Amino acid sequence: MKLTNKQAEYIQKATHRWNIKVGATGAGKSYIDSAYIIPQRILERKGKSGISVIMGVTKETIERNVLRPMREFYGETIGAINSRNVANILNEDVYCLGAEKANQVSKIQGATFKYLYGDEVAKWSEEVFNFAKSRLRSPVSCFDGTLNPESPNHFLYKFIYESKDLDIYCQHYTIDDNPNYPEREKEELKKEYASTVFYDRYILGLWKKAEGLIYPMFNEDFHVSPDEPRPYQKYWISVDYGTQNATAMTLWGLANGVYYCVSEYFHSGRDTNSQKTTSDYYAELGRLAGNKKIECVIVDPSATYFIAEIRSRGKYIVRSAKNDVLPGISDCCVALQRGAVKINKSCENIIDEFASYSWDNKSAEDKPIKEKDHAMDSFRYVCHTLGWVKEPIKLIGQR
Repeated sequence: MKLTNKQAEYIQKATHRWNIKVGATGAGKSYIDSAYIIPQRILERKGKSGISVIMGVTKETIERNVLRPMREFYGETIGAINSRNVANILNEDVYCLGAEKANQVSKIQGATFKYLYGDEVAKWSEEVFNFAKSRLRSPVSCFDGTLNPESPNHFLYKFIYESKDLDIYCQHYTIDDNPNYPEREKEELKKEYASTVFYDRYILGLWKKAEGLIYPMFNEDFHVSPDEPRPYQKYWISVDYGTQNATAMTLWGLANGVYYCVSEYFHSGRDTNSQKTTSDYYAELGRLAGNKKIECVIVDPSATYFIAEIRSRGKYIVRSAKNDVLPGISDCCVALQRGAVKINKSCENIIDEFASYSWDNKSAEDKPIKEKDHAMDSFRYVCHTLGWVKEPIKLIGQR
């Protein structure tokens, strides 16, 4: 596939100690790394002192985002990650490590990195990034990395744009920098993120602070439906569990390709001065389910006692929710924009929360205000955990 102008520019200019591509999703940032940059850097340093390392959020994301695309070009010369966290790449052992938590890199404490490739660097912990920075201490040491921008308060923003006397080359991408991205899919993606902070970040490639309503696309005229019989094919229940804080349970049903919030349960021990036990909440769960066949109950992963209560009864399959907040909110935004989610009119609590659920402007990080958010958490758990929003098929060169 012909290189884009930005990809050709990167090959020519990314000759620095720190080489970073920042910008939109689907802009072609990672394609050039898999096809050219990573193999070239590894082979250039073969036989030299130090180790080569690939870091991503997890080993699974490294396999999906880095190694699998490399195999499309280099076949079996790109090995799998073994039990020692090593993959053989072009006959060179390369450490592949998750960077979300500091303990993931403890096994190579003290090592010098002759080459480090970073995938989704903005998702790394700051502690891991600082550790990696201290390991690039050889005359041949070099870093290549890609990321989608986040808040201007992010530690990487300060590193890239405010560092003094560091040898950094930073290249910026918008989604329109990739002519290989089909125009129809590009326009759909723009629609799905319209009016949200994710549009600025994932489409325009801007470092943008999250402000205002989290789901500004929620429209009662469109997203709220009458309570009426529908040919539901499957049902799920999602639970945000609290003791003093509120407990919100939402029953979801799939009908004609749309996920409906069919009914809900809500109880705040603090507001009512009435505490309930895990057994009490299990009984409420049963009443919400009625005689419907529930595919699974998705529960806040911190609610270990309630998860244990459900499992001990043996009636429902229970899953701990995926609780990474920003990716979950992004999925929910897309689901709402696509019209994949509707709320029955009787579910007054979740409708009320949609109207006020906002970003915390006082926080340095991207965080929702922790008020009237329990049904919103329940919504995020089910949408993100079950993967209601599938990524569009990505073509070579699209990432």
